[in-house]
Amino acid sequence: MTTKPKIQEQDHIDRFLDSIRDVLPMVDLEVEGLVDRISGLSRRFHRALDETLTEFNLDHAEWKLLGMLTRRGEVHRSSPGKLAKLMELSSGAMTNRLDRLEEAGLIRRLPDPDDRRAIQVEATDEGRKLYEATVGVQAKKEEFVTSALSESEKKQLNALLRRLMLEFERAEGDPSREDC
Repeated sequence: MTTKPKIQEQDHIDRFLDSIRDVLPMVDLEVEGLVDRISGLSRRFHRALDETLTEFNLDHAEWKLLGMLTRRGEVHRSSPGKLAKLMELSSGAMTNRLDRLEEAGLIRRLPDPDDRRAIQVEATDEGRKLYEATVGVQAKKEEFVTSALSESEKKQLNALLRRLMLEFERAEGDPSREDC
């Protein structure tokens, strides 16, 4: 008994590549496929994150700020100025975000123990719990999508994408970025 070879499924990127194959012969279709798939997956993951954050009444910047405060070592505190710099925001924009999060009971402002003119910001227990809940919900969504791959395929894909990321970091000269 002979078995028919499996025909590889085509996604919308394959159909797009087929449509440009003869029209744009200067385009490397393998490279185009990689870039289009990575971009498409990124958009979909971001859309899923936006949906998650909407469920928890947060916007992306507020979520990122809570994450920075939740992940920042044992003390979980930082100055508004340092947070603004890390998030590439003006001090006014940072103040607005801090005001909203403080009003919601997710962060608190405390006197800086080293400088009585300054303040420190920390996530409240409620803020940390909210951040962890959003991460948990989002992780489930991401696990569902990546369940299409075996564990070894996930490791292989991670290794390949890491190589691409390292190439960008070398070209940009800034591998020390704290965020993704």
